[in-house]
Amino acid sequence: MSHDRYISPFSTRYASDEMQFVFSEDNKFLTWRRLWIALAKAEQAQGLDITDAQIAELEAHADDINYEDAQRREREVRHDVMSHVYAYGLQCPVAAGIIHLGATSCYVGDNTDVIVMRQGLQIVRRKLLNVIALLADFADKYKALPCLAYTHIQPAQLTTVGKRATLWMNELMMDLEEIDHRLSTLALLGSKGTTGTQASFMELFEGDSAKIAAVENQIAAEFGFDRVIPVSGQTYSRKVDYQVASALSGIAQSASKFAYDMRLLASFKEMEEPFEKKQIGSSAMPYKRNPMRCERIDALARYVMTDALNPALTTSCQFFERTLDDSANKRIAMAEAFLGIDAILNIMLNVCDGLVVYEKVIRQRVMAELPFMATENIMMDAVKKGGNRQELHERLRVHAQAAANHVKQDGAANDLVDRIAADPAFGLTREEIEAVLSPERFTGRSAEQVTEYLTNIVRPILEKNRDVLGEKQELNV
Repeated sequence: MSHDRYISPFSTRYASDEMQFVFSEDNKFLTWRRLWIALAKAEQAQGLDITDAQIAELEAHADDINYEDAQRREREVRHDVMSHVYAYGLQCPVAAGIIHLGATSCYVGDNTDVIVMRQGLQIVRRKLLNVIALLADFADKYKALPCLAYTHIQPAQLTTVGKRATLWMNELMMDLEEIDHRLSTLALLGSKGTTGTQASFMELFEGDSAKIAAVENQIAAEFGFDRVIPVSGQTYSRKVDYQVASALSGIAQSASKFAYDMRLLASFKEMEEPFEKKQIGSSAMPYKRNPMRCERIDALARYVMTDALNPALTTSCQFFERTLDDSANKRIAMAEAFLGIDAILNIMLNVCDGLVVYEKVIRQRVMAELPFMATENIMMDAVKKGGNRQELHERLRVHAQAAANHVKQDGAANDLVDRIAADPAFGLTREEIEAVLSPERFTGRSAEQVTEYLTNIVRPILEKNRDVLGEKQELNV
């Protein structure tokens, strides 16, 4: 590896080899050749003078790309597609004259982009399902463990650890639905010609529109698509890129929310991401266990969410039937959106497979706040013993504020129970008050909601996709 020039961290630190191959030159140019072969076959099937020997020659050299010939030619003609047409023709002299017949550059360029995006989305979908599966198991395990819920990052009522995990999961399920929609609606550009009118194919097929449609349908079927874009200029609408990048941005948003929650929980010492035995948390503070994985998720998520703006801006300025100011941008933006999400999901797979829960700390934090949350229940018990509801409410308000001040200003423990037990207006013993302070009484339907959500929503989808589950991820750094 060269150390004297910029190398993308996606290649060296973050993205998987699998996703990097999808956006590699090999995958791109191998797909170009498959598209040229598919075009030749479809044109032959509709009666053009293309021989079996020519197609066989194209197929014989489908995988051995002569890059040096293509690069040398591109330096001369400044055109990547024609350079590869030329290089392919050197290997296939019999078929050279029918390579790219009737097509424009976007036949290989845009159709390949759609095929590559589909490959990327399929990887994203698989990893997303595996993250959801890990969180589903986690939610089920901790569905009844009471913990503090927070509004405004302040302790509110109780929830459970498992119920909180369903909130993370539900957003990822929304993302899965969007990814599935994008996969089901992706269409090839087809063979539309220079301005989308298919004029060159009208010439080739002597005005026979049925044959032109048959060529497009055969090419689409060859690559597993059930349709082509109905109308276009020279390119498919760049809004397709925006829609795909937006779906990826959605995953980044969900992952970032999860990671921020985990970082806060780590600061509370309630939960942590995995921390390896020899891992160093800080160069200066040996005791630290920094949530570096979740911090990386948040960092990469910001990049992907911002990157989704690129195809939006590109879509908005595609003049008439074609302009080329999309090309340099989309080469970077779309690839890096996928590489970024791949990296994020890799980290999430690693984190969600080893989430650490500190139950005693969670319990301690719950019990420190629970007396405040239980005041209504305590008041009702006191009313049953003959107390006046309005008078008790005011006394509780005074006691609660005094206890809160005692905690904040004196750094002492919450003594609200002691204050209420010592107040004869309530008529309750300490034992009677503490009987109310069972955290499980304050989690509502949390455990049931987890079970219902997993049973009715998550598990059926995971079951349908069980063949792709069980993926693990080790991080490089």
